[in-house]
Amino acid sequence: MPETVVLLHGFGGTHRAWDGVIDCLPAERYRPLALDLPGHGEHADAVCPISFAGCVEHVLAYAPERFALCGYSLGGRIALHVALAVPERVSRLVLVSTTAGIESSSERAERSTADHRLADELEHAPFEDFIERWRTQPLFVGDPPEVGALAREDQRRNRPDALAAVLRGVGTGEMALLWGRLGDLRMPVTVIVGDRDMKFQALGRRMVNLLPDARLIVVPGGHGLPLENPAAVARVLELTSEATRPAGSERLDAQPRS
Repeated sequence: MPETVVLLHGFGGTHRAWDGVIDCLPAERYRPLALDLPGHGEHADAVCPISFAGCVEHVLAYAPERFALCGYSLGGRIALHVALAVPERVSRLVLVSTTAGIESSSERAERSTADHRLADELEHAPFEDFIERWRTQPLFVGDPPEVGALAREDQRRNRPDALAAVLRGVGTGEMALLWGRLGDLRMPVTVIVGDRDMKFQALGRRMVNLLPDARLIVVPGGHGLPLENPAAVARVLELTSEATRPAGSERLDAQPRS
């Protein structure tokens, strides 16, 4: 029976962000289930309230009784909440370019303020201006032009007022710290980061050191791996479904889009 893999996109994306990864997964072995998170895509009407608890309920409403879970960025933070809420249902966890929260209370407050300010701009400024501002963050510097084009196309599948609600409800500044709870996750965990994404490499190493059964895999690419290097993400999903390797880190040289 094919294994169900629930896929959770990042902020401003939709389930379509996983198209390339799904295309690389053997259909006879996997049943990919890519969801639109609350406030995104087909679930843009779920604008108030949006919370981490609500996102967990949303995911579990669509997921089967037992499933593998893979989340990117915001989706990775939601995936952590899901795995902590129902560890008995998550067979394995794959976290792509994500974090367990901002540890400094002052930095967290600054991020919350910035996210709320950006939410206000989303409601009053042209959506295209927001998309360009988002894509020109240092986080995405070095992305190939075709990756930026795919990301912009996916962002346009959303509504600005709905994304504003997402920022206010489940932005990084609103997230409770999960670093101290990572030790509770006993399922196999794989953390994937891009070789250009130095900030999230450091966060990934820290997560792996705190998780009981985890490894870090560095693949070619930047922060937006599901769009830039879907083959590598799919390959990691395949590798981790076969057996859990000893904790640690390694590189996977599947090449990104060219």
